[in-house]
Amino acid sequence: MTDGELADIKDQLEQYAKVEGFAMGTIYTEETDTTPAAFEALIAAVNRYEVTTVVIPSRLHFAALAITHNVKDTFERATGARVVIANSIP
Repeated sequence: MTDGELADIKDQLEQYAKVEGFAMGTIYTEETDTTPAAFEALIAAVNRYEVTTVVIPSRLHFAALAITHNVKDTFERATGARVVIANSIP
């Protein structure tokens, strides 16, 4: 993903949050050489701040983290937060 594409996705997520009435928090971006550091930081933040909903641009954003299990379901069980897939982002 290019820097421009990342900026576009961040803007789209912020717009989605606004339309859906979510308070926008931190956007976690995974880096190839430190995977899964951002994912682990996201889990810690969700648990620390009792976040109830996490929005991701598409299921593919979790799919890159796992080969053998459903990361979305595992994340929801581990945190109690609901994951919303915003694949309807224009």
